[in-house]
Amino acid sequence: MKVILQKDVKDLGKIGDLVNVKEGFARNFLFPRKLALVATENKLSEWTHLKKMSDIKKKKAMVGRQEVIGKMQGITLNFKLEAAGESEKLFGSVTNMDISKQLESNGYQVDRRDIHLPEPIKQLGQHKAFVKMGEGLEAELTIVVEKA
Repeated sequence: MKVILQKDVKDLGKIGDLVNVKEGFARNFLFPRKLALVATENKLSEWTHLKKMSDIKKKKAMVGRQEVIGKMQGITLNFKLEAAGESEKLFGSVTNMDISKQLESNGYQVDRRDIHLPEPIKQLGQHKAFVKMGEGLEAELTIVVEKA
């Protein structure tokens, strides 16, 4: 029996997937919990239309992300921090949130969860950070931390 999932179901699929399940499983588990709908002709045509629209939106978003990543590649961000000890160690650290705010002030809208640091930035000097926006889109940033 073909069903369209209304919610994510572990070991079966994600929301919106068209899956083939046994009739008893659908009738006794999926339908009572409103996890799936029967894939009738009307529902299938609606599902294919929504899938096409979703794919078009994903492609547009991907093009937008590619432009942002292209512009952002190789940017150098400077941080001047007063809280540095004698051994060039910072009393705090430069976080993803700090980098995100600095990028925002430069005109790039990047979520802090998309910024990846190989190691925490806790010393003065030059460091690398990566902005990963999914599906192979990645930009490398240079972070320069100086004493104010």
